[in-house]
Amino acid sequence: MPRLDEAQLAVGRAFDALAARLNQLPKPGLLGRLFSRGAALPKGLYVWGHVGRGKTMLMDSFFASVQGLPKRRVHFNGFMQEVHAARARLKSDDVIGDIADGIARDTKLLCLDEMQVTDIADAMILGRLFEALLARGVVLVTTSNQPPDGLYKDGLNRQLFLPFIARLKEALEVVHLGEGPDYRLGRIAARHTYVTPLGPAADAALDALWSDLTDGVGGEAMEITILGRSLHVPRAAHGCARFSFSDLCEKPLAAPDYLALAQNFSTVFIDHLPVLKASERNEAKRLILLIDTLYDAGTRLVVSAAAAPEALCPAGPHRLEFLRTASRLREMQSQSWWQKAA
Repeated sequence: MPRLDEAQLAVGRAFDALAARLNQLPKPGLLGRLFSRGAALPKGLYVWGHVGRGKTMLMDSFFASVQGLPKRRVHFNGFMQEVHAARARLKSDDVIGDIADGIARDTKLLCLDEMQVTDIADAMILGRLFEALLARGVVLVTTSNQPPDGLYKDGLNRQLFLPFIARLKEALEVVHLGEGPDYRLGRIAARHTYVTPLGPAADAALDALWSDLTDGVGGEAMEITILGRSLHVPRAAHGCARFSFSDLCEKPLAAPDYLALAQNFSTVFIDHLPVLKASERNEAKRLILLIDTLYDAGTRLVVSAAAAPEALCPAGPHRLEFLRTASRLREMQSQSWWQKAA
């Protein structure tokens, strides 16, 4: 394990204190009666800080240290997918209560990694669900890149979400993981993040970068809800998402889709950018829009491509417009781009 900085040590102490309290609780048998009576339970934690500061590492260490307590650790997006699926499946007058009952039967410690709220449906569900889980004696721990007051910022009808934020700050101890370096970036400082030409070596290079930036996690597929429909993410882990060029530019995606990627992920991987034919006007336009959106959001980008940026769009109606895209692709490889906060 790398040497921890002072901010990480302070958060580690908060996790240690919570683990000690949870480990002192009566074990199963008496445990169920303790929770069902609503006995005083320790507050959970809301740990926030910039990408790469070690939030997930610290929470995973905490999770492993809690013994004898029914527990679950899950990525926040995966958790919300399960909630939406349960809402579609269950038929009752209190679906949220039924979902909370199901969770509480098997889980007394729920750890949610990378909490973020960008969708109105999630925003409206969360308040009721978290309140129901707290009422059923579930201890909640979550990590996020944003403070509670930054959740669903500028979202539609955000005023309806504000009571949940107030309740979150009341029910959980909010801990900031301070300012400091993104430790994952040191692993890729000497590597190219735009890999060409295509082939097995390029695929292996992107696999190695993915492993370093996700701490060796392979990643899982997920769905992002956008304006009432779903955007499929083939692989996601630790703030990174991985797509092929076909996933992002050969399908009928538009600005809201690319903006959702920038809002949900700090790093986007794109495999197999081809040299575009003059006839591939739509694909070229989508690639231009995608890079513009990620650039404006400060998103980190890892790419494997058939040619250098300037050679990706040699012909067609978007050839001149693509010169700006090529310039941005160059800038997004720079050390200064990768070192700034996404």
